Amino acid sequence: MSNIQYSFLVGLIGAGIQASRTPAMHEREGAEQGLRFLYKLIDLEKLDLGGDALPELLTAAERMGFAGLNITYPCKQSVIPLLTDLSDDARALGAVNTVILRNGQRIGHNTDWWGFVESFRRGLPDVKLDRVVQLGAGGAGAAVAHAALTLGVKKLTVFDLDLSRSQQLATELASRFGNGRAIAGADLGGAMAEADGLIHATPTGMAKHPGLPLPAKFLEPQLWVAEIVYLPLETELLRTAKDIGCRTMNGGGMAVFQAAEAFRLFTGITPDTERMLRHFASMWTGH
Repeated sequence: MSNIQYSFLVGLIGAGIQASRTPAMHEREGAEQGLRFLYKLIDLEKLDLGGDALPELLTAAERMGFAGLNITYPCKQSVIPLLTDLSDDARALGAVNTVILRNGQRIGHNTDWWGFVESFRRGLPDVKLDRVVQLGAGGAGAAVAHAALTLGVKKLTVFDLDLSRSQQLATELASRFGNGRAIAGADLGGAMAEADGLIHATPTGMAKHPGLPLPAKFLEPQLWVAEIVYLPLETELLRTAKDIGCRTMNGGGMAVFQAAEAFRLFTGITPDTERMLRHFASMWTGH
């Protein structure tokens, strides 16, 4: 009995994260599992810190006995050099959203891609996956692109404001999944005209970054649209796509499933994902 841990201190490092639902999800599931689970927000914006504070924050978390940390925008890639080891997924993706702190080790994992896969299978089953456009090639984008090809997307065209970033991601994906499976896009209008679906993986649409990530004229009723932003749950992109007649998937499911897998990594206990989904839904209807 003495080796069983019942108390966990974890946190989230990111910028502009005050509205995050992640602490509530983890703490509620911890309580349901009979654990004392405390989840702290470490908001770079609120602390008036830049990304250069990351080494100091990781050291502080270790010293204070944190079991681990979730990592979000803008630190999913910059945290990697500060870690002692990476899971195979995190190494392949070049992005980390969960760090386990144990016995002086800092082990980086990525649960984002799994979260997207599980959410997509529920939210958009049986959609056509021949040609898909993805907006965003950052830390979240890398995970979601990996998920899309795992789900069976035949050709993924990736766009990013930084062309070198989309080219690098496409090259990495092609090396894992095969030539031609992923390319960096240059003509968004042309790619959208041929696409079956759109995956959005940029911060546009978040409360702090309102607006549409692409011109509305590129959306057609036969498209499906998958969003990873969940604050707000209905982004301007989803609202516009629904009005046009597209099938849509919001970012809520990915948020829950990535949290569920992170909870398992932090505690060694498999959470009840159905219960976590119900709790997540109640957070929106209850306000």
